[in-house]
Amino acid sequence: MEMVLQNSTDFILLGLITHPTFPGFIFAVVFSIFLVAVIANMVMILLIHTDSHLHTPMYFLLSQLSIMDTVYICITVPKMLQDLLSKEKTISFLGCALQIFLYLTLIGGEFFLLGLMAYDRYVAVCNPLRYPLLMNRRICLFMVVGSWVGGSLDGFMLTPFTMSFPYCGSREINHFFCEIPAVLKLSCIDTSLYQTLMYACCVLMLLIPISIISVSYTHILLTVHRMNSAEGRRKAFATCSSHIMVVIIFYGAAFYTNVLPQSYHTPEKDKVVSAFYTILTPMLNPLIYSLRNKDVATALRRIQGRCTYSQKVRAADVSKKY
Repeated sequence: MEMVLQNSTDFILLGLITHPTFPGFIFAVVFSIFLVAVIANMVMILLIHTDSHLHTPMYFLLSQLSIMDTVYICITVPKMLQDLLSKEKTISFLGCALQIFLYLTLIGGEFFLLGLMAYDRYVAVCNPLRYPLLMNRRICLFMVVGSWVGGSLDGFMLTPFTMSFPYCGSREINHFFCEIPAVLKLSCIDTSLYQTLMYACCVLMLLIPISIISVSYTHILLTVHRMNSAEGRRKAFATCSSHIMVVIIFYGAAFYTNVLPQSYHTPEKDKVVSAFYTILTPMLNPLIYSLRNKDVATALRRIQGRCTYSQKVRAADVSKKY
């Protein structure tokens, strides 16, 4: 068996919990979170697409965040659910490379998109009269394309290097998906230089959006502080609060993963943090925006009202026929 594993190009994912006592229970919990995340994000996308009141730059960017979250959670969780019910927890070399590339692309894309969403809030609060000019459709499309391209550059750079190292001996990845640090531990050669360069690359990718967010919210706070109207301050905080919560959750986990030295990391901690931002964050993002945003709640009520009205009309037509 050991010889087969050594000669195989497949990897084995040990999972979030190496030997779960109740795999069925873990499956039910993870599947429930996955279902809520996918449905919540799809509802958010459809709501923004169908309701004309939400056809604004802010909600266009939010719809892109929901698309990223939907793809993001689909990269890791279906395979994780399959492994919970299967004895063979293998993933092919190509499948592992694809998972790494998509994961890096999506997480990098979200880094940039959240930074640009902070800029959108800055323009809305600090330059409301110039908002239609500074956040027109062309600029919004450029922001979205830039986020996807920026994230994919990270994937194109790191994935080929990671998968080019020789992997021998044990093919067991102590993780529930192919995350680069967990994969590199199986390498036959010293990868410390590559990990240092990767660390610098990740810090740079974090610094760019964090700088945009910090500058944007500094200007927003100064503008709000100068406001004489209490109602204006309330609206400004309401506009930004959802985004701030999402940024804190997402960047908090990213800071642990990419910035803290290796001495702070253990396989168990890494898996918990990874589960937080790959499974929980895609579920929390649309819930935060829908629960704390009056425009989204109002749009949802309008859609429900239309559905209820349509059902009543159909029922009335049916009763007339009979």
